[in-house]
Formats: sequence, structure tokens, C-alpha cells
Amino acid sequence: MRRFSERSHLVTLSEINITPLLDLAFVLLIIFVITTPLLEQSINLKLPHGGSPHPVVDKDDIRTVEITSTGYYKFEKKNLTEAQLISKLVQAKQTHPNLIAFIRVDEDSRYKLLAGLFDACQKNGITIAMATDPRKDQP
Repeated sequence: MRRFSERSHLVTLSEINITPLLDLAFVLLIIFVITTPLLEQSINLKLPHGGSPHPVVDKDDIRTVEITSTGYYKFEKKNLTEAQLISKLVQAKQTHPNLIAFIRVDEDSRYKLLAGLFDACQKNGITIAMATDPRKDQP
């Protein structure tokens, strides 16, 4: 009789309880849903006022370049020098002929950085678009 009870005990151990696994999956899903929008934010810049809303363009043709108030170029979430940045933009221009360099500049950054980037983009035929905060009082 003892052997029979031990066998039935082993049968119940061979079943897998998936409830904790489902609980873990739902918790991970909730964590990813909450953290994904936070990961998409970039540098917190104070954009100068002016300009108008942007026209509709193909998102594959846009490359965002950010210039911080401390003088760093940021492209594809990496800090780069001006030469490295221009090299990456020229490579992107070869694969996307209608490339637009969307430039976000902090209002406290040095003009020298922006002017150098403008000149290099113009020499390489890269279209430039500036990001500003549109004025609220414009029609």
C-alpha cells in the first residue's frame, strides 16, 4: 500500500503550475508598457520661440541632431564630434536622398556649433530644418 501512495504523489509533482508564470508575464508586460514612453524622450532642451508647425514628411528621411547647452552634438543617442556627425549624416544621405537634418538646439548653446553644422550640411547637400517652439499668439 505504501508504494501505491508514493506513485500517486509523484504523479501530482509532474504537473506544471503555470499560474506564477502568467503572473510574471503580466507584470513584465505592465513594466514595459509603463517604461517605453520614458525611453523615447531625448534631451530636455529649451527651444527658442518662433517659426510655424512642421510640414508632413517621410519619417525615414529625418535624422535628428541635438546640440546641448554644454556644447555636445547628440545623434542617435550618442555624443559625437562635428566630424563624426557629418560623416554619419553623409552616410545617411547616400541611403536616403531626401534626407532632412532636423536640428534641435538649446537656446543657451553657442552659435559657433550651429554655424559649423549648417556649413557642413550645406556643403554636403543635406536639407536642414530647425526645431522651435511655435508662438502661441501666431494665427
